[in-house]
Amino acid sequence: MSDSLLEIGNLRVSFPTPKGRVEVVKGLSLSVGRERLGIVGESGSGKSMTGRAILRLIRKPGLLTADKMRFDGQDLLGLSDRKMRHLRGARMSMIMQDPKFSLNPVMTIGHQIAEALKVHENLPRREVQARVIEMLEAVRINNPEAVAQMYPHQVSGGMGQRIMIAMMLIPRPDLLIADEPTSALDVSVQGQVLDLIDALVREKGMGLILISHDLNLVARYCDRIMVMHGGEVVETCAAQDLHKAQHPYTRGLLAAVPKMKETRSTLPVLDRSAWGGT
Repeated sequence: MSDSLLEIGNLRVSFPTPKGRVEVVKGLSLSVGRERLGIVGESGSGKSMTGRAILRLIRKPGLLTADKMRFDGQDLLGLSDRKMRHLRGARMSMIMQDPKFSLNPVMTIGHQIAEALKVHENLPRREVQARVIEMLEAVRINNPEAVAQMYPHQVSGGMGQRIMIAMMLIPRPDLLIADEPTSALDVSVQGQVLDLIDALVREKGMGLILISHDLNLVARYCDRIMVMHGGEVVETCAAQDLHKAQHPYTRGLLAAVPKMKETRSTLPVLDRSAWGGT
């Protein structure tokens, strides 16, 4: 697309094993504008590695290669680590899966959110504090002044995820990568968090890459869907056309989703021989 924020061509990520290097992302290409792209697939399909690779978070002995990785005209592969750190967070942010493992247990909530802003902008202390409170209000946290003084262990999982969203969005990035942002939350809270992400993305005109194994969830919140299996993209379609998917793997995933008024005695198992999968 002509107004793409992110363009990737032939992305490959591999790790060493006793039997040689194994590719976990195999020749992936994608283009993302100011839209909502969902990446779905089973655990181990390469979804999260793709998100990390976009931010160049693949560490040794992992190896990342690509023919092209460009963000808003900048060559990500050619940037130094220092320049990549300035870009990461300021213009591209990633919400990790579980706030319990992403928040620093010995720093207050307000301090951590402020740190995410101060790394990228030189602002007076009073303005930083005002932005922190404003961002906590934006993610619908009541009494933000009190919450800013709390530590991560004092907040619930749902609130912790909202705090992670606030931390990633306070620098006002252009692209947000959300990696299973509701996997650690109760079902009752999942919809609230996703509605919040969706509202903030629309309000700020950002691009969103939503990584999930939940096809129905991604179809609800995204414009396009990219289906991954074994490190490869097997199908891409408009979210509204997901029910028309043609690839046997996508059809198998859809068939395995439980229904509210389930009448089947057993859920179907993926027939991997239908497409030569493993």
